[in-house]
Amino acid sequence: MFFDQTLKNISRTREIIAILLKYGFEDMVTNTPLKNFVPQKRRLTWLRAEKPVFEYSRWERVRLAVEELGATFIKGAQVLSNRPDILPKELILELEKLQDNVPAFKYELARQIIEEDMGKSLETIFSYFNEKPIGAASIGQVYAAKLKTGERVVVKVQRPEVAQLIETDISIIKEIVRRGESYFEGLGILNPMDVVEAFERSMQKELDYKNEARNIIQFREFYKDHKEFYVPNAYKSISTGRVLVLEFVKGCKITDVEQIIKWGLSPTQIAENGMNIYLTQIFEFGYFHADPHPGNVLVREDGVICLIDFGMVGKLTRRDKYAFSGIFIGMVQQNAQAMAINLRKLAIDDQVEDMRALEQDLNLLVEDFSALDVGESSIADLTARIQKLIYDYKLRVPGSIFIILRAIAILEGIGKSIHPDMNVFRYVKPYGAKLIQEQYSPKNLASDAYTVFTSFMSLATTFPIEAREILKQMRKGKHQSRMVLDNFDSFLESFDRVGNRFIIALLIVGILITSAISMTAGSTAGPVSSYGIPYISLFGFVLAGVLLLGLLWQMWRNNGR
Repeated sequence: MFFDQTLKNISRTREIIAILLKYGFEDMVTNTPLKNFVPQKRRLTWLRAEKPVFEYSRWERVRLAVEELGATFIKGAQVLSNRPDILPKELILELEKLQDNVPAFKYELARQIIEEDMGKSLETIFSYFNEKPIGAASIGQVYAAKLKTGERVVVKVQRPEVAQLIETDISIIKEIVRRGESYFEGLGILNPMDVVEAFERSMQKELDYKNEARNIIQFREFYKDHKEFYVPNAYKSISTGRVLVLEFVKGCKITDVEQIIKWGLSPTQIAENGMNIYLTQIFEFGYFHADPHPGNVLVREDGVICLIDFGMVGKLTRRDKYAFSGIFIGMVQQNAQAMAINLRKLAIDDQVEDMRALEQDLNLLVEDFSALDVGESSIADLTARIQKLIYDYKLRVPGSIFIILRAIAILEGIGKSIHPDMNVFRYVKPYGAKLIQEQYSPKNLASDAYTVFTSFMSLATTFPIEAREILKQMRKGKHQSRMVLDNFDSFLESFDRVGNRFIIALLIVGILITSAISMTAGSTAGPVSSYGIPYISLFGFVLAGVLLLGLLWQMWRNNGR
């Protein structure tokens, strides 16, 4: 088995080399371990297409090579086209042109996969199955069918051996990147191995159709009470990892204005509903459809909007959700400092050495957009500028942020194609204001205070253990440290002062949490004031405030010395 896999890797590696050389990427071969697979006599006679390959730019040649390399590389490039923090803008513009459409594979193979995975004949499951696919892509293709129970469905069938091909390609890519990491970093591709590993996880999810079924079920639960939005059902009981059975949706693309008008619907209203649906996913649930291109957004005859294809979804943590909204709120308020602070809050890591420089760049952005009329302003232009700043300042932000920025830009394009006067900023603003209220609500403040308290308690619990371990290492002679103190008495005094402040701060946090919990208990916590707050909670808040003022006064006096 190992020997067979090795032969497959070698064969596929040589195929990759041939395509790279065909499009003029000798440097990628000669500067990486790929050169070991090229015989010495062939190294001077590189392959060429009939048309001179260097008539294309380097980034155009990357796209052409990716298209020819197949499913793994197309999918990887499509994922990377959403990461301006990793790739240069010129390359991203080319990768965005990649098309996923490929020739369909034979019906007999699709039938074989369905029957192998379901353990039944096709006729046992379906009363009708159209042998001609209604769509084909690099991962799988889709058929129209009808269940024995009478429901019309679509059936997604994964391409034969695509999982094995992707596994082989990724193992080759990882080896190339591991050995040639400095080469890729020289091209401006940061953290190349992290990128490959993230892509591997993404592909593993997309190759498992059960994952898409779970996403659909979760979306249906979130939106079960939303009458203007519908998520087609997944028949999980008869779906497998390679076969996904979905409810059929009769409708048109959201950009088919002619059909929408024929149904007596308002294109303007449809555009507004679509934007609100998507912003609700981002700013309320933090769980959103990751690919809202026109083919995945359908409109039924009754005006209900349906999303299809949930192979890729994005998620936002509560912290990232607040920081992301803070950027847009800062933009509306023309507050570059707030934008800079929230941009750094989003970052997992950053190389911002001069915060004022970032603020100045954001201030230029604010000034440019504040001078535009409503008709001239574009969320796509704004997100492009923000993405450039992320790249320039080497901010490592969660990948979901770029998916959101891209999705909002796509939605703006869709919206303006059917509603020319659409202003996305107007729709984003209310969600930002709502999130500010949510962020500073008593419930969230209590939750944040509890988090701080538990962090303090964790530190207080683990510090003695860590200190004991350090002392043990020192006794064994395994730990050495050197400290030079010019004024030891002053050091002890400062240490004592910091310790007292720490204890007071811990006490304030404890009182706040206790008061917040008592407040949620209502009348069961005792007599309630005219403000609707139990007196015991009110007393706790006042006491915490007094202690905080005392702590601040003490800090101010000490700093003044």
